[in-house]
Amino acid sequence: MKKLLLSVFSIALAIGMDAADLKVNVDLSHDLWWNAPETPTVKFSLADSLSRANESKIRFFVTPDTDENSDIFSEERVINIPKNDSINLTFTLPISQPGFYKCFIEDDGNVIHRFNIGYEPTSCISLPDSQPDFDTFWQRALNELAAVDGEYKVVLDKKQSGKKRKAYDVEMKSWGGETIRGKLYVPVADGKYPALIYYNGYGAQPWDFDVDGRDDLIEFVTGVRGQMYNQPYNTYGDWIRYNLDKPDSYYYKGAFMDAVRFIDFISQYEKTDTDRIFAEGGSQGGALTLAAASLDDRLAAICPYIPFLSDYKDYFKIVNWPAAPVMEEAKLKGLDDDTLYRNLSYFDIKNLARRIKCPVMMGIGLQDPTCPPHTNMSSYNLITSPKQLIIYPTCGHTVDYSDWNPRRDKFLQDK
Repeated sequence: MKKLLLSVFSIALAIGMDAADLKVNVDLSHDLWWNAPETPTVKFSLADSLSRANESKIRFFVTPDTDENSDIFSEERVINIPKNDSINLTFTLPISQPGFYKCFIEDDGNVIHRFNIGYEPTSCISLPDSQPDFDTFWQRALNELAAVDGEYKVVLDKKQSGKKRKAYDVEMKSWGGETIRGKLYVPVADGKYPALIYYNGYGAQPWDFDVDGRDDLIEFVTGVRGQMYNQPYNTYGDWIRYNLDKPDSYYYKGAFMDAVRFIDFISQYEKTDTDRIFAEGGSQGGALTLAAASLDDRLAAICPYIPFLSDYKDYFKIVNWPAAPVMEEAKLKGLDDDTLYRNLSYFDIKNLARRIKCPVMMGIGLQDPTCPPHTNMSSYNLITSPKQLIIYPTCGHTVDYSDWNPRRDKFLQDK
């Protein structure tokens, strides 16, 4: 089901910079993605920024998202814009392969605008590349985690507590004996409550929380090792680089185990309805949400959005970060590409996705420059449990929270 915007506004505000003399307005009536037998047709208007008459030589071209140097479509047009007016241009694209594509608008040889489109997004398949011992690797990690006593500590935070819910600082031990922390918001009234775990984004900072915003839900804001509430105790440096050459002690082995340990905690908490434990997270938090569901069946449903850490080989062709620091670290460690991608395959969300059993609702930003839609779909399309996809056509590395949050609440209430 397509995400329909309440109002169609200039895509330029979200995803591009215009040249000094021309302004671009891309038609969003089709949300910039198509399914067969539809033919992708891109429409946009051009106007002079000062409302003058304008003659320009325009080139519109399209490339695969993994290779900006390979045009699959290119057309030049000389345009004449009347004073105080605009012109509309339409391009029908010869796209038949599922995937995501980059569109560029040039004015006299200078790119003035760029944006992404999609074709058959739910048919984009990036085959898993998991190692033969993949499941054994993660079962061993879970066994190692289970051998660590959680030593849970829950301390009331009087300052942040409200009338409807109390706030608590939480500490526990995780894989390797690491201390990890979170913030717990619990209804004051007696009874059992559903619980929603929030997993943190890469380098995210604690945010202000509306303690009395919900009195029917336990909310648990978490931070994996070295991040969020644990950042003052970070010993890992730039997390994605840490022990890149050693899968058994790579940063994300511990981080994924932290995600499971948070489920351990909330499952034993006295006010939790253990049949209704949910999880949500964006970016790295989306990856942690998917990883947690793949490694632990106690989650009843999950809502990841713009998820990180998926489809590394293609991911690193599309974006500079995190490719640059990972490649730099690989060079420092003397890792060739085959070894690098073999190591990362244990932590690739697309390889974990098939293990997920609970319902999933995923949100993606079609213009995401950090966790591109290509990488989001590489995991989503391998999930075999009931699932929903929400594509936000103008969003970059975010979702439209005014739409996403009500959808999330309804999705979880239905479960």
